[in-house]
Amino acid sequence: MQPDDFAPGTVWLVGAGPGDPELLTMKAVRLVERADIVFYDALVGVGVLALIPTGTETVSVGKRSGRHSKDQRTIDTMLVEAAAAGKRVVRLKGGDPSIFGRSTEELTALRDAGYPVHICPGITTACAAAASAGLSLTLRGVARDVRFVTAHSKRGAALDIDWTSLASGGSTLAVYMGRDAAGEIMRGLMRAGLAEGTPVMIACHVSGRDERRLATRLDLLELATRSFTANAPTLILIGEAVRQGASALTISEAQARQTHG
Repeated sequence: MQPDDFAPGTVWLVGAGPGDPELLTMKAVRLVERADIVFYDALVGVGVLALIPTGTETVSVGKRSGRHSKDQRTIDTMLVEAAAAGKRVVRLKGGDPSIFGRSTEELTALRDAGYPVHICPGITTACAAAASAGLSLTLRGVARDVRFVTAHSKRGAALDIDWTSLASGGSTLAVYMGRDAAGEIMRGLMRAGLAEGTPVMIACHVSGRDERRLATRLDLLELATRSFTANAPTLILIGEAVRQGASALTISEAQARQTHG
């Protein structure tokens, strides 16, 4: 788009990536630097927030599993009000706004109110985790596609997932927000026929200084996730393509243990 794509009263949903500010797009940085007000999620990295110029108004609308500081309707209203006030608005979302980012609700609210709204994509956590581990999410003859799945559900409700479809093989499964549901994911996939020895990689705080990765197998998924801090942002990759990074991951974990004693 043209350099005048951020007129007063315009809103940009900006992908903040997995946490490392160096993974932001140049466009994302430009938009953050020009914004009058920035609404940001809990998963936006501190390094990314540090790029917001001094004097820019910032509003935390953080949402973490089980703890929402603002409900979605309130966030929608706040965005509309900021645009109505003639502000240049950035809505910073962890990862990519279009992948489990609740973008549709915000886009609809702003469009219905008559304000221009655009999306600046970001690197989604699955891609960043694969890059950190030195593996490819697709692999000729092994993984022909990638399936993005959210393991988030309403409290007390079972996951609404087609396990048979996911267990059909030939895919890499990227499960977001999967720590608390690890046991249900493991049992659902194995009941649907996915082999218990299917390679798994668990990663939390992806791309950050405290990133941690663990290679395991499907039948050990529930046990393995217990080694990660509760409420840590966790991604689970499942599939044969993950096997290519298993040895490197094991070495990485061993090195981490030596470093931290």
